[in-house]
Amino acid sequence: MTKAKTILSIVTVAILAIGMAFTPVGKLIKIGSTAPKLDLKMEDVSGGSFALKDLNMENGLLVVFSCNTCPFVLRWEDRYGKIADACSKGKIGMVAINSNEAKRSGNSMDDSMDAMKKHAEEQGYQFKYVLDKDSELAIAFGATKTPQVFLFNKGLVLKYTGAIDDNLKDASKVQNDYLIKAIRNLSNNKKIDPDTTPALGCSIKRVSVKK
Repeated sequence: MTKAKTILSIVTVAILAIGMAFTPVGKLIKIGSTAPKLDLKMEDVSGGSFALKDLNMENGLLVVFSCNTCPFVLRWEDRYGKIADACSKGKIGMVAINSNEAKRSGNSMDDSMDAMKKHAEEQGYQFKYVLDKDSELAIAFGATKTPQVFLFNKGLVLKYTGAIDDNLKDASKVQNDYLIKAIRNLSNNKKIDPDTTPALGCSIKRVSVKK
């Protein structure tokens, strides 16, 4: 077989493989969009099951795509308590979503429900932490990173999305506390500016599916 034919064969196999399996990623929802999959029930570390509509409060709902082991999450996680307090004071619900389906079986169980329960207990989570089976909610949101936040008003219309703040490494050196300010402004019916910031984090570990 000539070199050209060998290369062509390799390319053909690669194209066929891509055609047979892909990792689904939805289109990122925009400011002004209504939260998707409002009725989707997800198992919480408490043993209950909740949909987004169940967790919405008087002034809205904060959705945080998170996980157990991502270095970006672990760096920002020390701020989750402060965020939960701000939500509670502002009468806004809060839920963390674990969509890492590829890390729940085989050699990697880092984001299994058992691991989530352990992590939530160790970190003292005071909010719901639910398992997004098959990354269904992440795909609907177009979420691609952990952590990645989506703040909705009481009508579950998106008002802020993106990053928690502007300093991954050191909470004491944060200059722009994007999410906390957005939560306070939302609860006081004030304009949120900026309403969109770039999310920085690990990729959500979806499972490739066959077409």
